[in-house]
Amino acid sequence: MPGLMLLDTPSLYYRAFYGIPESMTSPEGMPVNAVRGVIDMIAMLVRRHSPHELVACMDADWRPAFRVAAIPTYKTHRVAEDGAEETPDTLAPQVPVIEQVLDAVGIARIGVPGYEADDVMGTLTARASCQVDVVTGDRDLFQLVDDSRPVRVLYTARGVKNLQLVDEATIAEKYGIPGRSYADFATLRGDPSDGLPGVPGVGDKTAAALITRFGSLEALLRAVDGDGDLTSGQRARLSAARDYLRVAPEVVWVARDVPLPETDLTLPTRPRDPDALAALSERYGLGGPLERLTTAL
Repeated sequence: MPGLMLLDTPSLYYRAFYGIPESMTSPEGMPVNAVRGVIDMIAMLVRRHSPHELVACMDADWRPAFRVAAIPTYKTHRVAEDGAEETPDTLAPQVPVIEQVLDAVGIARIGVPGYEADDVMGTLTARASCQVDVVTGDRDLFQLVDDSRPVRVLYTARGVKNLQLVDEATIAEKYGIPGRSYADFATLRGDPSDGLPGVPGVGDKTAAALITRFGSLEALLRAVDGDGDLTSGQRARLSAARDYLRVAPEVVWVARDVPLPETDLTLPTRPRDPDALAALSERYGLGGPLERLTTAL
């Protein structure tokens, strides 16, 4: 049944940027590889999945204060000298163009100050009363998977043409954990790409075994304090990491209560502003991708 499709837009434009040569330029010579790639990705997703609602979720804040307060190392390796996110020089100018295209087409675009795109997706998922497909290349969003609703991830690691459908069975098979336990598993093992240290000495296998045995991070911590079935080494490592484990969920779990603006999420059947779209097409040389998108709509 057609439902709600959520786009992890930053994930998509980074994939497009690195997957398409920068020699793809506008008539004025500006690289538009990310712009063209995102347009074609959306056209393909619409054509193959026919969602009733579609939202391009944005990072209004790529490093929210509440996450940095919990774990100061959060994404520190991505901070540029000016404090902003370190973004390739030829990608940064393309992001506003992507946003202008989305607005001219009429595709809902939501970013909320103080929150990441992940949090927007988490909140929209929590509010949804239909099937939700989350399109992302970020494994962190596996935490949203829930067969009972259903919520699934369309994982782009192999490209949008070869999406991997991730449901609870996929997570259980790949990580050896219950299908809805990815966030607790990720908290234990850590994630260097986000500056999350994890519990020293606890890797994938140990994290999976602990979460499977105890069912949740909360239950595991109760076992550490009580007489749970833990080796002396496991108990010592978990006890030493208690301060981290106390605050890490604030960073790892996506928010589900973001104050979202009132927005019509319905996928348009024709461009909202054809004149603006035509001007963008001419200026940036987007004729082919935009024709494919409007045809898909």
